[in-house]
Order: sequence, then structure tokens, then C-alpha cells
Amino acid sequence: MWKENILEDLETEEVEYKSAGEFLVGVKREFGGEDKEVVKVAELRKLEQRGRTMEEFVQEFRRIARGSRYEGCPLIEEFKRGMNTMIRKRLMKAEHQPSSIEQWQE
Repeated sequence: MWKENILEDLETEEVEYKSAGEFLVGVKREFGGEDKEVVKVAELRKLEQRGRTMEEFVQEFRRIARGSRYEGCPLIEEFKRGMNTMIRKRLMKAEHQPSSIEQWQE
């Protein structure tokens, strides 16, 4: 059944996966054997602030980051990438730019 749904989505160009990596995560999630770390990393890469408040974004980011094994610079870069552009630019222009994930999240 899952295969038929995917094939139908491909034919109607309504595919929910933006990359092969996302597709593989979906397959693993659907059929088991998923590597939780891989799923967390894929979720971090998709996460964007959009219409959320910064507090909501930080909470969601922290929830997903737990178990991703991301830390240090890679974690900070994912956080900055997901932030709204205007907020990110203001923080990067600050006299004392944040240097840790905790400072970025504050």
C-alpha cells in the first residue's frame, strides 16, 4: 500500500520528500530499523522558525537536537540556519556576537 501511495504521489507531483535523504528517512520510519540519530539530524535540517516566536523555535530546536549528537559549531550553524533571516542578521551584527548555543538561544 505504501509503495502505491508513493508512486501515485510521484505521478501527481505531490511528493513530500525534498531530497533522497528525506525519502530514506521516511522509508526507515515507515518500515522500522530507523536510526534515531539520522532522523533527528534530518529534522534539524528541515526546522525553520517561520511564524513561530523565538521561544517556540528554541523549544522545538532543543527537543529535536537532543539525541542528534550535534554539538559545538555544527549545532550552532543549524540553529542559525533555521532562524528568521532578520533576527539572525541582527545577532550577527551585535557588538558581542553569541559564541555558544546557549547564548544564541538566549
